[in-house]
Amino acid sequence: MARFIHFYRWAVFLLAGGYVLRTLVFGGYDGFGGPARYLTIWALFASFFAASRMMAIQEGRSDKRWDGFVCMTSVINAMVVFLFWRLYFGDPTSVTSDGQLMAWHLELYLHLFGPLLQLIDTIFIHRSYRRLAPAFAWLVGVIGSYVLWAEFVVGPLNPSPVGTVTSGLPYRFLNDLELPQRMVFYGSNIAIAIVLLLLFAAIAWGVRRAFPVPAAP
Repeated sequence: MARFIHFYRWAVFLLAGGYVLRTLVFGGYDGFGGPARYLTIWALFASFFAASRMMAIQEGRSDKRWDGFVCMTSVINAMVVFLFWRLYFGDPTSVTSDGQLMAWHLELYLHLFGPLLQLIDTIFIHRSYRRLAPAFAWLVGVIGSYVLWAEFVVGPLNPSPVGTVTSGLPYRFLNDLELPQRMVFYGSNIAIAIVLLLLFAAIAWGVRRAFPVPAAP
């Protein structure tokens, strides 16, 4: 089992690293902030760092568990998957420049399999979600930072996308919302994040109860 876990974590780490490198080289730099304009990319970089920490723990190079960070990463990833596909199927142009998806392998990794691989580690291997306060703090900090970044940096410094209300915000649909509507949207997503955190914590608790780790001899 230890060998399988080592292989699994290496695979997760290398996949995340490969897509991080691809983003840095081929990411869209047509506007201020480049690929970092998008929450998906924040989640990707968080996944890569989380995977690197799991490898460090696996190989005995770290005594820190990083529970708060890895739990936050799983929740942000789940939010990205949920929001992207919900908005895309409602109106493809709301989250893409022309309504067209990127390369199929990139979309499947960023918006499905990458987040799933990271979530599996947190629940079944790392067995996170034991202390929720650090994860909650990370969640509020990261989501709050992204909102400030989008509203006060990305929006004012980019001429597009253009909406009916404003322009420059990372996702086209945000530019069709008044500021109070955007605040409601951001607040509702923080609420979704908290619900997801509690849901994953409940699942993780059930897994720990059903499949306890054997005591060391």
